[in-house]
Amino acid sequence: MTYRSVFRSGLFEGQTIVVTGGGSGIGRCTAHELASLGATVILIGRKRDKLERVAAEIGEDGGKADLEPLDIRDEERVKAVVKALLERHDAIDGLVNNAGGQYPAPLAMINQKGFETVVRTNLVGGFLVAREVFMQCMNRRGGAIVNIVADMWKGMPGMGHSGAARAGMVNFTKTAAVEWAAAGVRVNALAPGWVASSGMDTYDGAAKAMIPKLAESVPLKRLSTEAEISAGICFLLSEAAAFITGITLPVDGGAPLFNSVWPTPKHDASKPYDGFHRAVTPKVLEELEKESE
Repeated sequence: MTYRSVFRSGLFEGQTIVVTGGGSGIGRCTAHELASLGATVILIGRKRDKLERVAAEIGEDGGKADLEPLDIRDEERVKAVVKALLERHDAIDGLVNNAGGQYPAPLAMINQKGFETVVRTNLVGGFLVAREVFMQCMNRRGGAIVNIVADMWKGMPGMGHSGAARAGMVNFTKTAAVEWAAAGVRVNALAPGWVASSGMDTYDGAAKAMIPKLAESVPLKRLSTEAEISAGICFLLSEAAAFITGITLPVDGGAPLFNSVWPTPKHDASKPYDGFHRAVTPKVLEELEKESE
């Protein structure tokens, strides 16, 4: 089997695209789709073994992938890695700023170190990678950047550190879109809602217990597939989005519109797009499916 992308074959042929957080979840799926469309994908992440597994998958499917372990919070390492990548690949045409992470906790229980760590990962790190890709390459030849944020339009109770960082990244996206436009660089963001991704298996306790109930608060009454997020990213990177910059595209099933005054009934009218041939159902959702049988 191969990736069943909705985009035309060879859409990114000859392009080199960096995907941070490329070792799992949305990053892994997006890397696969980009490679299936002809791009040379550069996988960035903290754990080499995860990057190597994804690179091997892409190679088995006939695609091209390179990798570089990196903690995006380390400014000097970010500079050095971008420099090394450009020495190997000559140019970086696209960047998917997907790396991030957080942990569930109410604001009153988050200490300064925890808050700063999440902000450094989800905001500062993304800024550092985007800045270096721009300064070392895109300021001379243009390109496209997509920053991955989150559905935090109603606040982000239980993950206030992540919500604050993601909101900052939305504003960074707007500012960069204006400042870098003259260089031919488009900067957009994409805000996923709840995604059936491996990230769900990192939670336990009360956070894990909430996962089976998430779809109830989505008008489309389901979670997103990784492929539905990747499709939005590929669109924003593509030439079809040549006149789109500075926006945040929500891919969330209408979750921010849900309210108790006009509740939507249970239904199965929304059919998911399962383009990713290597997608794996999170264990927590597998358990839920078994319970419902």
